[in-house]
Amino acid sequence: MKLTFDVSDKPKFGQLIVFALQQMLAILAATIAVPLIIGNGLTPAAAMFGAGAGTIVYILFTKKKSPVFLGSSFAFLGSMAAAFAGGVSMQLGMLGLILGAALAGLVYVIISVVVKFVGVGWLNKIMPAVVIGPTVAIIGLSLAGNAVGDLMRGDVTQAVTGYAVSIESGSPEIVETASSVAVGSPYIAFICGIVTLAVVMLCSTYGKKNLKLIPFVIGIISGYAVAAVFTIIGNVCGIDAFKIIDFSVFESYMLKDGVIGLSTFLSIPDFAFLSGIKGFSEFDFSYFATIFVAYVPVAMVVFAEHVADHKNLSSIIGHDLLEEPGLTRTLLGDGIGSVVGAIFGGCPNTTYGESVACVAITGNASVITIFAAAIGCMLFSFVTPLVAFIDSIPACVMGGVCIALYGFIAVSGLKMIQQSNLEENRNLFVVSVILIAGIGGLTLTFGKITLTEVAAALILGILTNVMLSKKAKNKE
Repeated sequence: MKLTFDVSDKPKFGQLIVFALQQMLAILAATIAVPLIIGNGLTPAAAMFGAGAGTIVYILFTKKKSPVFLGSSFAFLGSMAAAFAGGVSMQLGMLGLILGAALAGLVYVIISVVVKFVGVGWLNKIMPAVVIGPTVAIIGLSLAGNAVGDLMRGDVTQAVTGYAVSIESGSPEIVETASSVAVGSPYIAFICGIVTLAVVMLCSTYGKKNLKLIPFVIGIISGYAVAAVFTIIGNVCGIDAFKIIDFSVFESYMLKDGVIGLSTFLSIPDFAFLSGIKGFSEFDFSYFATIFVAYVPVAMVVFAEHVADHKNLSSIIGHDLLEEPGLTRTLLGDGIGSVVGAIFGGCPNTTYGESVACVAITGNASVITIFAAAIGCMLFSFVTPLVAFIDSIPACVMGGVCIALYGFIAVSGLKMIQQSNLEENRNLFVVSVILIAGIGGLTLTFGKITLTEVAAALILGILTNVMLSKKAKNKE
């Protein structure tokens, strides 16, 4: 595709700030979601700082030639939960998160050493375009449900009390249960999300000059404004269906015991290593084994997604990143960057498809933009109102954005498939197996290890390609 800014280009300072903000908005919703899901002392602010720091490490390792942002990895959610399993203390759990990221990073280092000596030719043979293309498409399609689900949901919730029958005591008894449900109408949320998506599409398609380069910034601001209007009307008139934005987020971040102070405006994130250091007194070999089993196999799986992301990004920027700066450097950057990210934020990092899609849609592949976004994430993590604003962006608004982002990931993969001759049954079977396994949600679990639909589909695709390629050679 034609790029407005190539990898080595440097936008003007004013443009750079806005472009960096756009990259941040594209990746931050997912980045802060991981610590919110895990809890146990993990915070969005620390995850933001860790993502920024990890991205800078990645940029340095890749010699400023790969324009992609690193953010909190969802692939390690199960591994991170295992670090806190069994009622371990927060301090030991934090130490486990850092240790686990280090072990996962070590896997990347070992693979990078192997690649350094044997090259990437073997990788291109077992993962040609006919395998990588549908896998990249699955990365986008597997997230489609998340995007649509968010599109129909606001962030304002209310507690709901219910009752259920429990037999834990040996005999049936009725117990009280508590849950929360969104009060905002899904149709109102849908309007906010569709406004966001429409503005993104219009700016990207018909916008001129800078407007075309920042469709996500304009889209999110527009969607947030519409959601804010609905929410204000809902609060004033007492209409729950109109309540979309949870403005209480600002109070929870900016007021401590209802008092305005310095932390209202500036605060130091709760870095993981500060708590993790205190966990050494509880650390033992059995806990190490638990972390090892939880993280290392997942790192092997995520390696395949690393290759798919970089193949996709290579097709967008018109330069094979697995050759230059080389898979060795991208692996080291991803692995070491992930460790650095976990030291600060507790979350292992990975290259983000949202970031790749943002590059594809805007045509801005400038690495300096990614670097500025990383610095911005680190600085924003100290500014309480900014962290609160990012956390307050409603799910429906990000759902509108993600329809475009995830869709572009899927389309990028489909475009890669065009390089293969689908008139040949061999190629047709490979693509078919990957698409159906991925879209069908095939997952395989071995103890504590779970192969996601993307990983399972990719492995099946590789095996299919190898099996049928041998058959083709025999016929020749």
